[in-house]
Order: sequence, then C-alpha cells, then structure tokens
Amino acid sequence: MFAGPHAILWPACALVALTFVVWTRMYYVRIREMRRLRIHPQSVATSAQARGRFVDTRAADNLGNLFEMPVLFYAGVLVAHAIASTSRTLIVLAWLFVALRVLHSAIHCGYNRVMHRFGAYVAGSIVLWAMWVVLAFALARAA
Repeated sequence: MFAGPHAILWPACALVALTFVVWTRMYYVRIREMRRLRIHPQSVATSAQARGRFVDTRAADNLGNLFEMPVLFYAGVLVAHAIASTSRTLIVLAWLFVALRVLHSAIHCGYNRVMHRFGAYVAGSIVLWAMWVVLAFALARAA
C-alpha cells in the first residue's frame, strides 16, 4: 500500500489529514468560545473583527500556516509523481516533513512555546529544501 509508484502520494494524504484535524480543532474552539463569550457570528464576519474578539487563535493561526510552506511540499509531491521519481530518499524526506508539520501543529495548537515551534518549523523547512534538491536532480536526469 505504501510502496510502489504512488508511494509519494501517501505523505501528501497524511498532510491533508492533519489540515482537516486542525480545521476541526479550530471550529471546535471557535464555536465554544463564541458560546462562552456570547459572540454574535456577524460580529466576527471579517478577519479583522475576529482578531479583535477571539482570545484563543492558536488553531486558526496554525491552519493558516498549513497553507504556507506545505504548498511547496504539495507541488514537490506532484512533480515527483509526474516524473515517476519515487526514490526511497524522496519518500523518507516527504514523511519526515509531514512528521515535523505534525510536531509543529501539536506545539502550536497546544502549549505554543515559540522557540519549540520555531525549531520544528526550521527543521521542516530544511527537509523541504532537501526534498526539492533531490527533485531537481531527478528532474535533470529525467530531462
């Protein structure tokens, strides 16, 4: 199941699953906070209004993060799949990136210690850069 020509797609599926988990967490926290503080939905219709009303924005902030660096990850996965480059190195790097994003999200949505979160972010970024270096060499060989 996790091997073969489509193995590179499984880490992307895992990252999508993480995004849905964080999205669900955000709505759980927001709806609970809206009820507790009696926030009318129309009073948080824009992001500027929401910033002024919500106290706990960790999950919402993390959800935004999951649409920043991971965009390059998804693009890399698609490039790898398109050129049939599913080397063990590339697959390990992809899973490592996902694991570091899970760690980043757990810290961000949890105790939110900035330097711990930053360490996970930097480590994930380095892995992503390495993934793209491997992809660039694979692309050059395929051309």
